[in-house]
This record gives sequence, C-alpha cells and structure tokens, in this order.
Amino acid sequence: MAPTVKETDPLDHLEERIQKAVALVNRLRDEKEASAKAAAEDREMATMERDEAARLAAQEKEAAAKITDALRVDLEEAQNVNAKLAADLEAMRTERQQVRSRLEKLLGHIDQLGAA
Repeated sequence: MAPTVKETDPLDHLEERIQKAVALVNRLRDEKEASAKAAAEDREMATMERDEAARLAAQEKEAAAKITDALRVDLEEAQNVNAKLAADLEAMRTERQQVRSRLEKLLGHIDQLGAA
C-alpha cells in the first residue's frame, strides 16, 4: 500500500500547483482588465482635458480678437480726433497770423498818427 500513497502525493502536489497556476492566471487576467479599464479612463480623461483646453484656448482667442477689434476702433477714433485737432491748430495759427498782421497794421497807423 505504501507505493499507492507515493503515487497520490505527486498527483496531489501537481493538482495543487495547477490550482495555483489557475489562480495566478485569473489574478493576472483581473489585473490586466483593471489596467485596461484604468488606461481607457485615463485616455478618456486626457481627451476631456484636451478638449477643455482647446475650448478655453478658443474662448481666449475670441476674447483677444474682440479686444483687438475694440482697440482698433479706439485707435481709428483717436487718429480722427488727432487729425481734426491738427487741422484746428493749423487754422488757429493761420488766424493768429492774420490777427498779428492786422494789429501790426493798426499799430503802424497809430504810430503815423502820433508822428503827425
């Protein structure tokens, strides 16, 4: 009977090793599935973050374009005001020169009256 016990012991040992191998394969499969799920979630999160960043960048670009347009309008208005003021200044200088000439004439007449 002793030889029969020896034969079952190796079989029991083999069965135990097979059960451990099956358990290891199952655990590795579960870990693989968990890793795949985590990777998919990470990809989805990265896609969402990228889309959000793109949306924010588009909003910032739109806001910058609006500010740029407003600044262009302000610049054009300032240039128009500047041109008007320059024209007004030139007109005033011309008028001042005319007034000066007339005053010099009048002073010249007064001097002639005083000398006479």
